[in-house]
Amino acid sequence: MTSNDALHRLLLDNLTTATILLDGELRLEYMNPAAEMLLAVSGQRSHGQFISELFTESPEALTSLRHAVAHAHPFTKREAQLTSLAGQSLTVDYAVTPIINRGETLLLLEVHPRDRLMRITKEEAQLSKQETTKLLVRGLAHEIKNPLGGIRGAAQLLSRELPDESLKDYTNVIIEEADRLRNLVDRMLGSNKLPSLSMTNIHEVVERVCNLVDAESEGRIILVRDYDPSIPELLIDREQMIQAVLNIVRNAMQALNGQNDQRLGRITLRTRTIRQFTIGHTRHRLVCKLEIIDNGPGIPADLQETMFYPMVSGRPDGTGLGLAITQTIISQHQGLIECESHPGHTAFSIFLPLESGAASS
Repeated sequence: MTSNDALHRLLLDNLTTATILLDGELRLEYMNPAAEMLLAVSGQRSHGQFISELFTESPEALTSLRHAVAHAHPFTKREAQLTSLAGQSLTVDYAVTPIINRGETLLLLEVHPRDRLMRITKEEAQLSKQETTKLLVRGLAHEIKNPLGGIRGAAQLLSRELPDESLKDYTNVIIEEADRLRNLVDRMLGSNKLPSLSMTNIHEVVERVCNLVDAESEGRIILVRDYDPSIPELLIDREQMIQAVLNIVRNAMQALNGQNDQRLGRITLRTRTIRQFTIGHTRHRLVCKLEIIDNGPGIPADLQETMFYPMVSGRPDGTGLGLAITQTIISQHQGLIECESHPGHTAFSIFLPLESGAASS
């Protein structure tokens, strides 16, 4: 290898863009460390392997690559769905450039992962919607609470003037309904109390929720605990986090109880750590991931985009406040909540920074 070849290899090895070189038969000639990390394979061990042994896409993709070799025609593909050998699904953009070397056509693939960018974009849109909703709810709550106070006060004054005690039943109804509406508005606004942060083991929170749900379900639902005991303590408000997790688990329990089939409901609570995870504009070295997974009917597709909004519920008797409160609590802890749902599988994922001092009000 000449000094120029060594320099070129050094440059490729230090690129952050995943780079793959294929020969004319679509077999691996080289991949840089960024590509090895993306595909979770070893370039040295995979040398000479056919491209479909590294990852799979559509049959049309192989046809396009062969066409690029035959006609030296470069092309770019956006948001392609790749599946790695480990079964991980990846959304990527990639550019294919034919290179003529000593009469042989090689293909240079530059692969840019899109999953992280798409997730950040989705998260930013979610947070923007949440802030807009908060402003709307606060404005609406202000307009509702002012006349409610006047109605309640007028009913109390009227009650004192009534000559017959039996007539006070009507004014009591007005007072009680005004109080109910005021409490509902207060719940929509959420708590104004700042989180009381302390170092807490996440499994204390999850176990407390499991104990409550065990008592409520009376054995009709199987709770599966899948914990990573190595997760360090987090700086969180224990009571608020219990409320946040409990809201999700209760929703899952109610969905399972409402199923028409005879399958036994199952809720899995899984904890894991994730390295180098981005929440908002901050990349965290270590994050705790708590998953709440159920085998229920799933969340209707038309509700999945709006389920974190106040007053949005899939149940006739639901208030639509549980998930909105949960999202507020997680946001106060500088965390993130996501959901993936289809019939037979619904998974809520809560991400909380593990760095000391990451949580704030």
